[in-house]
Amino acid sequence: MDTISLIALLFVLAAAFSILNHHTFRVPATIGVLIFSLLASLLVVVLNLLIPDYDLQALSRSMLGIINLPVALLNGVLSLLLFAGAMQVDVGHLRAKLMSVTALSVLGTVLAVVLLAGAVWSILPLMGHAVPFSWCIVLGAILAPTDPVSVVGMLKRLRLPGPLQAVFAGESLFNDGVGVVIFGVTIGLATGDSQGLAASAIVLSFCREALGGGLLGAMTGWIALRVLKEQRNPHIDLLTSLALATGTFSIASHLGMSGAIAVVVAGLCFGTSYSDSVFDEASRQNLDVAWTLMDEVLNVLLFMLIGFEILEITPRLFTMMATLMVIPLSIVVRALSVLFSTLPIHLRQWERGRVLGILTWGGLRGGISVSLALGLPPGELRNLLLPVCYGVVVFTTIVQGLTMEWVVRRLYPSSTSGPE
Repeated sequence: MDTISLIALLFVLAAAFSILNHHTFRVPATIGVLIFSLLASLLVVVLNLLIPDYDLQALSRSMLGIINLPVALLNGVLSLLLFAGAMQVDVGHLRAKLMSVTALSVLGTVLAVVLLAGAVWSILPLMGHAVPFSWCIVLGAILAPTDPVSVVGMLKRLRLPGPLQAVFAGESLFNDGVGVVIFGVTIGLATGDSQGLAASAIVLSFCREALGGGLLGAMTGWIALRVLKEQRNPHIDLLTSLALATGTFSIASHLGMSGAIAVVVAGLCFGTSYSDSVFDEASRQNLDVAWTLMDEVLNVLLFMLIGFEILEITPRLFTMMATLMVIPLSIVVRALSVLFSTLPIHLRQWERGRVLGILTWGGLRGGISVSLALGLPPGELRNLLLPVCYGVVVFTTIVQGLTMEWVVRRLYPSSTSGPE
């Protein structure tokens, strides 16, 4: 199948699933599309069993191989999704909660990696299948970061207090980059590619990627705003913002820095007080509308592909049992990582409990985790970790995503849902 035909097929399926969701489940578009893509994938499996001569499952897998979700997302679409999410963050609230966001996105992510790795490493041998601790660390790195696409989309529907929204969105945007950096280091250690790497070298590499990416994003964002200040043209605004998102991500990747963190900081520059002198109200509205539409289309396509990736998984009894074990563990670990970060220390007792509940249940995983898991080297450990990661992503997206409104109403009765 040629490229344009494949793209056309993806848009046709995305439109069809969105329409079906609108007339049936009427849940948020991304979750509805994910559900229908899962159902379509299961239908392919059933048809493949009934009509083995056509091998529809192999055909579907070959199409997924052409798309190559890990490469398409981590080296391409991610820059646009993160930039769109960063533009929606209230920078004023984020600046006021910067220490909390930093603690959650760095310390909280590291704690989540270690805690989940330790729990899985301890429990799996009891199930008759021991896994090296280094690979348990890899699993923790895959599942530790919350997904910015899911979280920012969810925040659009829930009217939480402004500072809490900033903490929620800021953490999900930054811990995404932190998680990818940790994964890059841990997968090297697990596969033996970085055996001789000292702890100091690992810390230095982490700082270069995270801090270097942040500084690069601030610099490119400031340059873009300076360029845009000299004109008032909505088309140039949009083209420049697209160049900023993709260019910053690409430059950071080539320099060995975190492209995710760089593009988030660049996007946040468009919400600073300085940007108010660059864009008038009409220009800002046009830019926001364009990026919102782009974000929604890419989100739908991403979650549809996540649903189809179930075809890459070979079902086995042990992996199903391991998945059922890791799902509640991931929720407990999320709660502990938030609890042990610095955020709750500065809050009143009841407020502490409410924020802990919101951040724990709202810790959705998504495309980043699936892409990292799909990118694992072939082998028995990949066959174990991939279904586990996929199960956690599907559970958090569908179950936690659909019940988040109920949790918010319980913890923040004055909050109401906005339009979907």
